[in-house]
Order: sequence, then C-alpha cells, then structure tokens
Amino acid sequence: MPARRRCARKSSPRWQTYSDPTVTLYAIGDIQGCAQAFADLLGAISFKPERDHLWLVGDLVNRGPESLDVLREVISLRDSATSVLGNHDLHLLATAAGVRKPDKGDTFQSVLTAPDAENILDWLRYRPLLHYDKTRCRLLVHAGLPANWSATDAEACAEEITERLRGAQWTGALEKMYGDEPRAWSTDLRGADRARFIVNALTRIRYCDEYGDLDFDHKGPPGTQPAHLTPWFEFPGRLSENTHVVFGHWASLGLLRRTNITALDSGCVWGGTLTALPLEPAGEPIAVACTTTASPDTGT
Repeated sequence: MPARRRCARKSSPRWQTYSDPTVTLYAIGDIQGCAQAFADLLGAISFKPERDHLWLVGDLVNRGPESLDVLREVISLRDSATSVLGNHDLHLLATAAGVRKPDKGDTFQSVLTAPDAENILDWLRYRPLLHYDKTRCRLLVHAGLPANWSATDAEACAEEITERLRGAQWTGALEKMYGDEPRAWSTDLRGADRARFIVNALTRIRYCDEYGDLDFDHKGPPGTQPAHLTPWFEFPGRLSENTHVVFGHWASLGLLRRTNITALDSGCVWGGTLTALPLEPAGEPIAVACTTTASPDTGT
C-alpha cells in the first residue's frame, strides 16, 4: 500500500457530542424512498427528536416510492438528524441540475416536481459526504474509505466536495461526477479526476484490489468476489482501522458489526428490512420490514 498521504487540511464544523446519558444516538441504514418503513422504525425505537439523535448513512432517496416524503420527514427533524450524501442522493442532485438524465429505475420524480423542490434540493446539497466525531473516534459515511486514507484524510477530502456543492456553481461540481476512473488515489490528482475519485471512494466503494485501488465491478457479499479483491474494511493496514466507521450502501453485505465497523444496509427496498442500531449507549439492532420492494433490474 502506498505511504500515507493526506489532502490539504480544511476547517470543519464543531459536531455535537452525546455526553447526556438521556440521549440515544441511533444509526439507520439506507432508506431509499421507503417512508413508511422509516416511520415504522422511528416508532419501533420510540424516537423523540427533542431527546434522541439519528445518524443516517445516506441514500435517502430512489428505488422506493416515497422519496419526497422521506426528505420532508428528515428535514423536519432539523438538528436531531445528521445525514451524509449517498450515490442516489447525488444522482438526484445531478438530475435536478440537468447534467444527468433520469435512469430507468429512478423513482424520485415527485421530488423534482414538488412545489418546494428548490428548498428541498438546497437542503440536500448542503449535506456533507462524511461526518467525523473526533471525540468518539467514530465516522459516518455512505460506502466506506479507501485503504490509504486516515479518517482525517477522508474528512479533508470530503470537505473539498462539500464546499463545491454548497457554492453558487454547484451544478458544475456534478457535471463530471460519473465514471469509474481514476481508481487509484494520488495527491497529484487535480480537477475532475480528483473530485470523481473522492466521490466514488466515499459513496460507491465495496472492494479494493491488492494495491488498494477501487473496484466497481463486484457487488456481491464477501466470499463471492475474485481472489484479488478484498472488502475495503478488511484491507491489511488500512489507515482508518482505528476509527469506528458506520456505513451503508452494500445491501448484499447486510448488517455487520465488528469492533471498528458497523454496516447497516439491510436491503429494505430490496425486500429486506430497515435497521436502526443504538450507538450510544450501545444496544442491539432494531429492524422493521419494508412494505415496498424494488425490481432487481433497477440497480443499486
């Protein structure tokens, strides 16, 4: 693996911590437009926004039928929810910006035609790609981290994209987002290549090869991949191994809990469940069934 390198350090906001013992911090997996399952799950955990806090792993929208309802509900939670951007959230923004045509399986048209679409999309583009709680050494991201980024490296790189999405020229940040190259990180990357790698690493990664380069061809669970590929979180000596990473994105991986990772995409929209896990204080997962199942040929 290449020697540790980091992006230029950016300033970041002061994140809330959860020292109050009456507060429960829950992490919730990919909702993907399943508003009813989300409502059922909030009921199952007896969530109180004035008391508790949610970490949402991204992909609030798409594939399920109620993307608009999900966004409005999360927006209504205000400071009681922290959500990062997933690949489907970015795809919605790119479609709204006119830089990408809708895909066959997209189900977020109701967001684009809503009377308050501009406000909703502005709220969405202001979500970060990554949330790092340094006090707890815990990090929230949609998909994962490349092997040669520490948590601090990832935070700095994510901030580059966040600043562009929050700027006046935000549509330009999305124009060249699509594509699988480059797959290898270098501090020499500039422009669209650098931005594309950062977005892909944080919102699409599942496996990496023996050099730590990103792979986008294999989406099955660990054990089904070619021998030269490794789940990103099992790469030997990855620089973020001392940070607890909470992520989703990988429905075929499902719920997975280890000392330094929590995977939460339990495939709600694909006929699985929507899962919440109490992170602080730690507790057992709580899951509800999803009443809507997307067609398998509509993608991930």
